[in-house]
Amino acid sequence: MSYSHDSDDEYEKLIRRMNPPRVVIDNEACKNATVIRVDSANKHGILLEVVQVLTDLNLIVTKAYISSDGCWFMDVFNVTDEDGNKITDEGILDYIRKCLGPEACFASSMRSVGVKQSMDHTAIELTGSDRPGLLSEVSAVLTHLKCNVVSAEVWTHNTRAAALMQVTDEETGGAISDPERLSVIKELLCNVLKGSNKSGLAKTEVSQDVTHTERRLHQMMFADRDYERTGTDDDSLDEKQRPNVNVVNCYDKDYSVVTITSKDRPKLLFDTVCTLTDMQYVVFHANIDAEGPEAYQEYFIRHIDGSPVKSDAERERVIQCLKAAIERRVSEVSAKSHI
Repeated sequence: MSYSHDSDDEYEKLIRRMNPPRVVIDNEACKNATVIRVDSANKHGILLEVVQVLTDLNLIVTKAYISSDGCWFMDVFNVTDEDGNKITDEGILDYIRKCLGPEACFASSMRSVGVKQSMDHTAIELTGSDRPGLLSEVSAVLTHLKCNVVSAEVWTHNTRAAALMQVTDEETGGAISDPERLSVIKELLCNVLKGSNKSGLAKTEVSQDVTHTERRLHQMMFADRDYERTGTDDDSLDEKQRPNVNVVNCYDKDYSVVTITSKDRPKLLFDTVCTLTDMQYVVFHANIDAEGPEAYQEYFIRHIDGSPVKSDAERERVIQCLKAAIERRVSEVSAKSHI
């Protein structure tokens, strides 16, 4: 009997129909936060999808408990708004129920709430060496090519830069579809990214796909290996600000335990869960405590193939990648509307 990815998808759909997700929101259980509990059939990446919904609503996670050992996924989040208050807006609460509850298809939640992303834009992805004035040079090239920049977000870390820009055709106001014109845009932007160092690593891509901006920026910088420290590392962070990450194997349970201590900030949980997911690790249990100025995160993980961290080299790579994921936002630059 043959087996295909399609049959796997159908099995997942069947499990979800038999065990639909359940969301309970409680504003009485905790004095200082709204408690959100999500129960669902388990699948790889579901934790990131739930965290992303909360993050895109700009909710602050102060505590969390996650358990997904076996076929069932259960997590509990204590959340507040940006001012530290409980969530009482019925529109937001209803949105959470719809995105995470029985009506939801989690894949549809992979968009950014409040950020306009549509097929009317062309997405331009850029990675290359960071330098002063780079964004201005890129914007000047796009203006010369009669492209209107609708929005742009740029991250820099360890001398590397990644940008995701939404552009439209200046004349039509829509997406740019002419392959020849797109090829010219890619070539000229790549030259700008290389600058005087024509042998430097630079990459440009264009797409009509709708994507989640911040997750894509993490993926772009990860692919660009910004986590590898060099003698010319970005020194915008002193050692006291840098996160402390440790990875040890728990042999009696066959997990690897990742502990992270860092200064707390918005979207911290998203950044770490995003990185673990994209590195193909599964979170089986986790505890998050970010009620004070310092955040503590603990994850019990295995690789998607079922194994814990196998070597010192793999352990060091996990540490480097998690540190990079946390540090990237410190130098984050956002630009909305016209640049």
